[in-house]
Amino acid sequence: MYFTDRGIEELERRRGEDEVSIAWLAERLRTFVDLNPDFETPIERLAVWLARLDDDDDESD
Repeated sequence: MYFTDRGIEELERRRGEDEVSIAWLAERLRTFVDLNPDFETPIERLAVWLARLDDDDDESD
């Protein structure tokens, strides 16, 4: 188990029944980066990864 899994598990336990919009999530990520600028790159990578989840691998060929 990675250290981050504990945070993910807490998120799931506390908010697992919540439904949120992508706009809400984007605003929370912006706020987090504003408060924690050292995390700008990891948050950017997470956002791009989430945005591209449905992309076909064949499109990049």
